[in-house]
Amino acid sequence: MNARGWGFRISVAGAVAAAAAAAFTLTLPDVSRLRSSTPKTTAFIEQRRAKLRQEHRSDRIERVVVPLAAISPWMRRAAILTEDENFYLHNGIDWAATKFAIETDLGQGRVRIGGSTITQQLAKNMYLSPSRSPWRKLREMAIAAKMETVLPKSRILELYLNSIEWGERTYGVEAAARRYFGHPASALTPRESATLAAMIASPRLFDPRKHPRRLEHRTARILLLLKRVQIPGVPFQNFPQDGGEGAI
Repeated sequence: MNARGWGFRISVAGAVAAAAAAAFTLTLPDVSRLRSSTPKTTAFIEQRRAKLRQEHRSDRIERVVVPLAAISPWMRRAAILTEDENFYLHNGIDWAATKFAIETDLGQGRVRIGGSTITQQLAKNMYLSPSRSPWRKLREMAIAAKMETVLPKSRILELYLNSIEWGERTYGVEAAARRYFGHPASALTPRESATLAAMIASPRLFDPRKHPRRLEHRTARILLLLKRVQIPGVPFQNFPQDGGEGAI
């Protein structure tokens, strides 16, 4: 093939790539709306409700949205330390964690790509499916990057804690605090916060009724983190300290 033919092929490939990139960008959700309003539901909640209906069960979901100020500082701290220690340092994607996750997947012969930040988890919960495909992961990363450009960290954390699952039908930290401890999220103690944080990774695997020992073991480790570990990028005095009100 002569140079002219190769040039034409390259031009076509470039045009196709540009069109695909434009289509990908245009289909991303408008996350700027999250600055001033909290959606009444999420993609994950709707998927759960649909499954309940398929099983001929009530699709009622327990969720009460509250502002970040109404969530115990211990709970905020526990969530960050367990789910995304570098939350205040990255712009939505923790590239080191993503690289490690990819290398682990390749080493085990699978394609899962973990290493999600709190922002990525929020993007997935709000807009995407539980699929572990590379395409879904790419969209998750793109949405997370958009979120970080228009939302302050405090708002991202607020939306996250109000949307994640804490057991069947229970979404958001306020509903979880009331279900498991009988009081609002603002009153969560260090141990209660560690318990809820322990459940985030898998509410079923760490179900307090079915797997109490497993949950207690993970809770104990998180309590140590709460007491000893400082969140990178945040002065420790921004959270309750040992010896003060609500100390461990």
